[in-house]
Amino acid sequence: MKKNVDKTNLDNQELNNSIQETKEEICVDKIITPGQLVMKRFIRNKLAIIGIVVLVCMFVFSFFGPLLINYSYSEVFVDDELSLIRMFERPSAEHLLGLDGHGMDVMVRLMYGGRISLTVGFVVVGIEILIGTIVGGIAGFYGRWVDGLCMRIVDIFLCIPYLPVMLIVGAVIDTLEIDKTKNIYILMIMMGVLYWPGVARLIRGQILTLREQEFMVATEALGLKARRRIFKHLIPNIIPQLIVYATMGLGGIILTEAALSFLGFGVRYPVPSWGNMINAVNQPYILKQYLFPWVPPGLCIFLTVLAFNFVGDGLRDAFDPKMKR
Repeated sequence: MKKNVDKTNLDNQELNNSIQETKEEICVDKIITPGQLVMKRFIRNKLAIIGIVVLVCMFVFSFFGPLLINYSYSEVFVDDELSLIRMFERPSAEHLLGLDGHGMDVMVRLMYGGRISLTVGFVVVGIEILIGTIVGGIAGFYGRWVDGLCMRIVDIFLCIPYLPVMLIVGAVIDTLEIDKTKNIYILMIMMGVLYWPGVARLIRGQILTLREQEFMVATEALGLKARRRIFKHLIPNIIPQLIVYATMGLGGIILTEAALSFLGFGVRYPVPSWGNMINAVNQPYILKQYLFPWVPPGLCIFLTVLAFNFVGDGLRDAFDPKMKR
């Protein structure tokens, strides 16, 4: 009799354990982390996926394409018989996008130009996010006179006309006869220093909201230092907004760099960028007769900026907790 009771109890215990494991498996299957939810929303956005594909193609073309080429972006091709530069030679099997007005391969310069334009975009966005996060974080966290002081500095920078200042700096660089390869670094620093106020205002607004929430009150009760509360608990909660801002800002930075290079105040010849490649064909007759030197860089700028905007819109919709599809 005891054996039957023990066996029954054992069977019941195994049944309960099995039911519990099944419940846990069901619960695990139903649990969706915030990251998975964001990814799920992002993948549903077809335009964002198209943007990702375009950007991947641009990165592969710009950063890995030059590894397959045996000559540099500044190599000039000369006709051996006539000893003349092969200017505006149309696309062929040897040069898929032809040669520009200086006898240089358009495709090779397009690859290196994409590398420079994309690098400028990422470095400038990195600089402005770094400065803006520090200033906006301090202003939003401390408030009072610190907030007022930081916001007045932001207002001063917002009043600066960016493009005229960049043009003046470019003219000054010309008079100083600085190495043309170093113009890129000066350009990136200047753009990063001038463009950070937008990030600072975004960060400040988010932190003003977050600092009153319960988890921040708990960190204050625990006696954590202000620096740790800002960078350990506040900043991680605004990373989604920073990612969206950076993604959508990259397109604008690339457009600005292209405009400055087109005007002759950005990346300087012979260093290629998509902007100065268009500027190299600046005569109306040549623009009409020879499309291959300037249409590809213009198309690359258009597609890259559009792709960044698609991805930025997709991320913004994915990170929005009120989004319903």
